[in-house]
Amino acid sequence: MPKLMVFNSMSLDGFIADSQGDMSWAYKQDDEWNSFVAGNASGRGVLLFGRKTYDMMAGYWPTPVAAQTSPVVAKRMNELQKMVFSRTMEKALWQNSTLLRGDPAEEVKGLKQQPGPDLVILGSASIVAQLSAARLIDEYQIALSPVLLGEGKSMFAQIGERLALKLASTRSFRNGNLFLIYHPA
Repeated sequence: MPKLMVFNSMSLDGFIADSQGDMSWAYKQDDEWNSFVAGNASGRGVLLFGRKTYDMMAGYWPTPVAAQTSPVVAKRMNELQKMVFSRTMEKALWQNSTLLRGDPAEEVKGLKQQPGPDLVILGSASIVAQLSAARLIDEYQIALSPVLLGEGKSMFAQIGERLALKLASTRSFRNGNLFLIYHPA
């Protein structure tokens, strides 16, 4: 049965994007960090997105700029199977994409009961909050960046209740990033 994981960059004050939706603060040109990200991207799995994150990713990863800046990551992002939760989109046009119109928690329950690769959520704060509240996320992978944004978008603002987590592993990077993995307690 597939596991459901979240991978997101987060500021030290707990935001995954600033108040304008910008996430450029999370991307540092650093060989050690870039090698780690490329290694992560070489894995297998199905990417899950909310509509806003999907639109942002679909607008960047298939471009020549992405291929030139991050060739390994761009190649994998385009090749991997992707699912997007949306009730308003008519079609999911990015390569290997499937549109899911149902309730995210019910859709994910069904996906987790079928054999197949693990599921990975990137960005998609509202989807993360809904699936966290439904206790469907098996692993939280947080890339903690040494930056304070003051305000922005929280991945957990809509959870509604406390969710205890236990630290599974950590890794520090020369650029100041910490990679943290948590499992539900």
